[in-house]
Amino acid sequence: MSARSALPGSDFWHEAFAIQGAVAVRLLPRMLVFALAAVASVVVHQRAPSIALRPEPVEASAVVLGLLLVFRTTAGYARWWEGRTLWGGIVNQSRNLTVSAIAYGPADAAWRQAVTRWVVVFAHVTRRSLRAERTLPEVVTLVGALDAAAVARAEHMPSYASARLAVLLRDARDQHRMDPFAFVQLDRERASLLEHAGGCERILATPIPSVYSLTTRSFIAVYLLALPLALVGSLGWFAPVAALLVTYPILAVEQIGAELQIPFATTSLSHLPLDEICGTIERNVLAAAAGATTDRAPAEAMDATRAEPQSPGPGELALAGRGAAQEQRGIT
Repeated sequence: MSARSALPGSDFWHEAFAIQGAVAVRLLPRMLVFALAAVASVVVHQRAPSIALRPEPVEASAVVLGLLLVFRTTAGYARWWEGRTLWGGIVNQSRNLTVSAIAYGPADAAWRQAVTRWVVVFAHVTRRSLRAERTLPEVVTLVGALDAAAVARAEHMPSYASARLAVLLRDARDQHRMDPFAFVQLDRERASLLEHAGGCERILATPIPSVYSLTTRSFIAVYLLALPLALVGSLGWFAPVAALLVTYPILAVEQIGAELQIPFATTSLSHLPLDEICGTIERNVLAAAAGATTDRAPAEAMDATRAEPQSPGPGELALAGRGAAQEQRGIT
């Protein structure tokens, strides 16, 4: 691991002025509205100096606004982190199921290939399902066009992939005499995959209550519209500039909270890297299966060598001949 990957965010200046991945672009329309409102406040104040606000109420309400923003971002990050934890579970369970299937399952190469490929399919279709996608090019590569079409037609694609794994495990128990304890353990690993997918769907189907979002954004709008009126008396035409310097971080923090609460959608700037996670699962699982197949040939050859009777050497033949001659003289 490089120092850069071990310490993310160390390039301060590059990230401070980065455009890609920043929320600034999405905030421009709102920033423009508040900028125009700030300019209008100055114009109105110049024509009617009595129209202004004392700064004390605005300063006091800033504390409440800060608490609302903290709750907003905390709730969003909790959803994002739970989604990442669930996908970490999918990664680990995929590896566990593959290793257990290779170690305790049948030695049949076709069965092993089918199990490992459907484990990878499960990860891919879970990602596609969370993004409401039905195009499955990676599934076509893994299991063929017919099976990929069957997966795409399924009402719930992760359940279909899990059911195919369950059938393969049942066949291993019934036709290949898999150990019953190993069967139970493998089926438990399979069920755990589906539970992690269900946890991701719970996050997707349960947004943060709208009343919380409405209250936060309403408070932000009122605060930012009132802020120039509290600054115009002391700053004059500099009030819009000062107001915008406060507006940007407030809107940015609120937008970050909104982005974090939808961790699976590619439209979110902070979405989880599910493509990379599924790629890791595919590489690890298929590599484990290929390694087990490669390692099995030398092991079988060694077992066959041990089982074959050893041919006697010349010395052993000579000793055997002398022993037979002595026995013959004793008999005579």
